[in-house]
This record gives sequence, structure tokens and C-alpha cells, in this order.
Amino acid sequence: MRPARALIDLEALRHNYRLAREVSGARALAVVKADAYGHGAVRCAQALEDEADGFAVACIEEALELRAAGIRKPVLLLEGFFEADELELIQEHEFWTVVHSGWQLEVIERASIGKPLTVWLKMDSGMHRVGLHPAEYRDAYQRLSASGKVAKIVLMSHFARADELGSSSSAEQVAVFEAARAGLVADVSLRNSPAVLGWPQVPSDWVRPGIMLYGATPFEVAHPLAERLQPVMTLESKIISVRELPAGQPVGYGARFVTERLTRVGVVAMGYADGYPRHAPTGTPVAIDGQPSRLIGRVSMDMLTVDLTDLPQAGLGSRVELWGKQVLASEVAMAAGTIPYQIFCNLRRVPLVYG
Repeated sequence: MRPARALIDLEALRHNYRLAREVSGARALAVVKADAYGHGAVRCAQALEDEADGFAVACIEEALELRAAGIRKPVLLLEGFFEADELELIQEHEFWTVVHSGWQLEVIERASIGKPLTVWLKMDSGMHRVGLHPAEYRDAYQRLSASGKVAKIVLMSHFARADELGSSSSAEQVAVFEAARAGLVADVSLRNSPAVLGWPQVPSDWVRPGIMLYGATPFEVAHPLAERLQPVMTLESKIISVRELPAGQPVGYGARFVTERLTRVGVVAMGYADGYPRHAPTGTPVAIDGQPSRLIGRVSMDMLTVDLTDLPQAGLGSRVELWGKQVLASEVAMAAGTIPYQIFCNLRRVPLVYG
């Protein structure tokens, strides 16, 4: 069988969740949207259910998948509901829902609610994606409270630039949020992964760790807490072909790499159809039988090529780590001009193997 696979270390996942709880001192919703960032939402949720305070997903389809798998902890719909008839499922399965728009508030006010909802009321404090305008926020809170259809309200917002530790944007968003919610008595949730790690002064009764759960840093610079994260996914494959080329020979599509010396080239069963970033350039790190090496040439649909010249013991069948505990996903993502979130979520066709 094709040797490409992604090993998922569930104990590392639990370690990272515990780190989020430890450094925040808050309750934590484990964010498992987008199939747990490509790591398998059901298996990740099952691994965390005994200790997680709850889970967060993007939409009701993802939430229903967790319930069908037996997950009973609270599940928050981060984008709320898209149609009024979803409220019936939200009540039936006791999901928590974000309310970020006036129309959602109106739907709740008009709905027949058998069991009061838990609502996370989202403010647009400066990201300008979704969320109620600060001037509308107090009125929305009061309307929900007066509706008789809501048992609990959590006040929330989302940072646009928390991964930029030198930016004043997060402090400005906190100021907007605090001014708009002054006097409202409710739990607060502001901190996502970069804010959990990098903004300890931000108030949050609930935190929402996402990318940090999977062991990838949200920062482009070193950070002491991020260094305590443990990579959860190891993407690996094997060398399936080896050839020696003299100097001056092109390798792969477009002749983007030309040998400068006698070069041993290894072909790896991994490509952009598997989700490995197509734009990863020559020099992107890999590890071959535990030894550092590099990608050479353009990534193909099903294969890529690596440099074996200085690894005389490597050859057919050698294990290649594309990212994981030795080659960090953040390093690969940076080389390819993207972010770990994307390379994890782009994985497909590669079987997930849990341990």
C-alpha cells in the first residue's frame, strides 16, 4: 500500500489542552472545527472528552457528527445558525450557539423555545468579519435576557491580530469590548490560541484554543509558551525511487531545480493531492531516517523529490518526515508562504493513524 500517512499523537493533544487550561486559568472549549484542523474531529473529541469543558465547531453539521459519535459535552456553534429551523436541532441536542447578527436575535425572539438556550453573544470589536456593532451590543444582551428563551449568555469577541505580539490592535479591541459591555453581568470569552499564549492580561472566563491544540505555534517568532506545545500530527511517507544525477541536470516539472554537483535524488510518495503545499520551495526542510535534509524541485501531484546526497545510508524504503516532531509544521508552512492552519486542513487522501 502507498506509504503516505499521518500519525496522530492523542497524548500530545491532551498535553496541549492541559497547557491551555494551565496558562489561562480559565475554562477551555477545544476547537475541533474543520475536522479538528485535519486531525479527525471525532477521535480528537473522544480523546479530550474526559477533561474538556466543551468543544467548538463551525456549524451544526460538525456538531451533529460529534453527537452521533457519543460526545455529550457542550458543543458551541461558532458561526451560529444559518436557518431558523436549525433552532429545533440546537434545542434537541443542547448545542450552544453564537449570535452574531441581528437577524439571529430576531429568530430567537420569535421562536417557540421548549428549553432555554445558551447563547454566546458576539461583538465586532474590530475584526469586522461577524459580530454585533458595539453600539448594538447592550440592547441585544437586554433583548435576549428579556426574551425568556435564553438561560445563559456568554459575552465574546475575536481578535484580528493576536498573533502579532507587537501590535496594539488587541489592546484596542479589548478597550472597545470593555466599554460596550460595561455593567453587563456575564462570563466573557476573548482569548483564542495566540491570545492564550501571548496575551495573559486579557480577561477571559472561557478560552478557545484551536491551532495550539494541535501543537503548532500561532506566532512567526519564538515564544516560550509555544515552545511547550507538542506536535500532534506527523506526516510521513517513504522513498520509492533513487537516482544519481551529474551536475547540470534538472529535476521535476519546470526545471526549477538544477543539480550543482553529483546529486542523489530520492522520490517520496507525497504530493499536493495529499495536501502537501505545492508552493513549498527547494530547501523546505524534511527529515529522512531522522536526519535533516531538504526538498528539491517542484512538488508534483503525487510525488516530491528530496536530496539524499549527504545521506549515504538513505535509500529505497527510508522513512521521510514531512512535518511532525522533528520538522515543525510551522517551518514548512513558512517556507511555502502559508500558515499551519492551512496545511493541516488541506490534508486529504492520507490515512490518519491514531496512537
